[in-house]
Amino acid sequence: MVALVPIRKPARGIPRPLRPNLRGLTRIQLETFVTSKLGAPRFRADQIFEWVHRHRASDVHEMTNLPKPLRSLIDEHADLRRLERHGDFVARDGTRKLRLRTLDGHYIESVLIPNDQRGFTLCVSSQVGCSMTCRFCATASLTFERSLAAWEIVDQIEQAQDLLEQASQREGRDHGRSDDPESWPYRLSNVVYMGMGEPLHNFIPVKASVEIVTDPKGAAITARRITISTSGLVPAIERFSRDPLSAQVGLAVSLNATTDDVRDDVMPINLKWPLLALLNAVRALPDARRRDLTFEYVLLSEVNDFEDDAHRLADLVREFDCHINVIPFNPHPHAPYKRPSSNRVRRFMDVAKRRGLRVYLRTPRGDDIGAACGQLALEGESGQAPAAPLEEGRTT
Repeated sequence: MVALVPIRKPARGIPRPLRPNLRGLTRIQLETFVTSKLGAPRFRADQIFEWVHRHRASDVHEMTNLPKPLRSLIDEHADLRRLERHGDFVARDGTRKLRLRTLDGHYIESVLIPNDQRGFTLCVSSQVGCSMTCRFCATASLTFERSLAAWEIVDQIEQAQDLLEQASQREGRDHGRSDDPESWPYRLSNVVYMGMGEPLHNFIPVKASVEIVTDPKGAAITARRITISTSGLVPAIERFSRDPLSAQVGLAVSLNATTDDVRDDVMPINLKWPLLALLNAVRALPDARRRDLTFEYVLLSEVNDFEDDAHRLADLVREFDCHINVIPFNPHPHAPYKRPSSNRVRRFMDVAKRRGLRVYLRTPRGDDIGAACGQLALEGESGQAPAAPLEEGRTT
């Protein structure tokens, strides 16, 4: 059983390779590398950046508009390796879970979810395991090995883009080349940092990864379609609020209880920073970004799903212009909780709506392959369907 401590220390730090992986360099960092390390003109950095992130080149020799001597220098001084795809599972509802292996032998998972409309949402991981000990989350049952480097986060997104492009090509579609991106059925429309790990506990690599994937010369994902989650790491929320990143992306705060007693037990981070401290930190968000604030509320049967909880929730968050995502607990063998009945869920939702909250019920996605919210725990392949050709899905 996971000890009830607020934050765990990593077993090791992020690997510091002798040769930087170019996937983890922002365009500004790449310009410095190209001019100082390679002795090449600054404009070459833009070309390399496009090859790495727009074309997702895995070999420097694919960069045909670069002179051969420069390609040789890149090969000598930089790395282009990617995460190894080690598992690929597809759920009945079209959700797809990717299990990826890091260069030092650890495993992480990311989840590709078909949206109600066109496009897909990708849930990415930020750590190997997790530094938090939330008792409802399967990832907390794992050892916290280390945080991920920026390139390892970026490559999860680019691996998903590879899958979507392959699916588009199988259907003979002109993926990503029409004038209206909203019409692409296999586009990556949203990215949420809600996979394995606490994103704000790995702030610098997470911030760098956002800068890379939103760069117009790269994947060009719209920043407003990116959401970073947190379990309530107050100093990190305060840091996020002061950083320009907070004016670009959304923030999702895992609340999951309306009293300190319950939250202490469900989310031990509350032992260090209770509800009042958490909400004070949230108040520091830039006013212009309050509309992008989301509170996540995992419903645990007969723990935090009473009608009184719905009333207290309304009292706690009524000052914020926010959304509330209500998520019925997704069962797994690592937690002592149960999913509430449909009647309990309905009563909770009804009270919250009557109190004026903008609440949205999040139905399980990919729970048959251990890919739903709170289920990522690197379980074995038993009972998981083999990967099938990716198809555009619809939410029921």
